[in-house]
Amino acid sequence: MFILIGCSFILAIGFLVAFIWMVKSGQIDDDYTPSVRILFDDGTLPEKKDL
Repeated sequence: MFILIGCSFILAIGFLVAFIWMVKSGQIDDDYTPSVRILFDDGTLPEKKDL
């Protein structure tokens, strides 16, 4: 039981360190673009040709 508690604390600290690293490196700064990406027109789809 104590081993599982220790492992869970180590895992939680690892996730916390990874989250802080992501925030400091700027990976989660852009919260606007994903919400409007569907509105951007990337062009038309290529036409299918019958063989």
